[in-house]
Amino acid sequence: MVDLLVLFLFLIAGSLIGWVSIDFLPSNLLEQVLLQESYLEHLISISDIKNLFGGLGALLALLIGLIIQQLRKRLGERIKNTPSYLLFSRSIGLILGLILANLLLAPILLLPIPEEIIIIKPAIAVIINIFFGLLGYNLAEVHGRTILRLFNPNSTEALLITEGILTPVSPKILDTSVIIDGRINALLECGFIEGQVIAAQSVVDELQILSDSSNNEKRLKGRRGLKILNQLSAKYGRRIILDDTRYEGEGTDSRLLQLTEEIGGTLITSDYNLSEIAKIKELKVLNLSELVIALRADVQPGETLQIKVVREGKEANQGVGYLDDGTMVVIEEAKQALNQRVDVLITGALQTPTGRMIFGRLGKAEPPNKSNKMKAK
Repeated sequence: MVDLLVLFLFLIAGSLIGWVSIDFLPSNLLEQVLLQESYLEHLISISDIKNLFGGLGALLALLIGLIIQQLRKRLGERIKNTPSYLLFSRSIGLILGLILANLLLAPILLLPIPEEIIIIKPAIAVIINIFFGLLGYNLAEVHGRTILRLFNPNSTEALLITEGILTPVSPKILDTSVIIDGRINALLECGFIEGQVIAAQSVVDELQILSDSSNNEKRLKGRRGLKILNQLSAKYGRRIILDDTRYEGEGTDSRLLQLTEEIGGTLITSDYNLSEIAKIKELKVLNLSELVIALRADVQPGETLQIKVVREGKEANQGVGYLDDGTMVVIEEAKQALNQRVDVLITGALQTPTGRMIFGRLGKAEPPNKSNKMKAK
């Protein structure tokens, strides 16, 4: 309703401007119109020209109104999905750039210039304002947090955090592998991840490239990642933020590390190499693969488990089974028990950076009283 009212006001304003604009025409042009009117024996009158101008003004105003409405909607969506600190820092950067531009313009505008080329002064003013305004805007976009610290180093929130009254919650930055994996949705539902969740523009670009790939597997991964990102955005609203800051660097990983360092966030990834580089740079990182390993049940040597032998092992008479969490168990002398659920005595475990492997053999652990009798004999 409001949009229709705005368009109606544009239409009325445009028609009125077009209607009265003929009164502001140069006198010589108006005389030519009057002469032409008498020549045509009043076939065209001044009122007809006013009606024509009014109609053209109304159409032009309606077109401008539609364009402004579309720009307003896009700007509203952009502002809604942009972090508040980034909006504030961009405004400060733009203002500082314009102030610097006008300080530099002051001596230039006082220079004597011939009247023939006097138009050069406003042209220079426009160019310098645009240049320094964009420069300040871009600098603030990249170094927004640093600018805010300069303006407010002793904020109330910072003091409360320093005194231990408040605990800072760092924003979580998603890696491409985490989005495609899909487990981030379950972590958010369970409440294990707090604060805002940021999807970097470089990650979205990578997902777009994957979804347009000629390779079927990559294309499916890219489309799955974009679908999950859209679902998260629709479900959690403003908590999911698309950070459109564009950092320089080769590859998505490099840009993610720059974003994590800039905003002091926590990188969430399942990429072992990326998490190790983040640790070297002393950045906060959560590796979902390490989380899965940490949440697995602790199995100690000497325990007996019921495990189904699903396939043969690499060595002779070996069988392979899996625990409920997916941990592989290599079972000695279990080749003959293929596709059967047997008792397995755990003999050892091997921890690797990518997971854990458990070793065992057929049989149960001996009861303590039985082992004591054997020792007595």
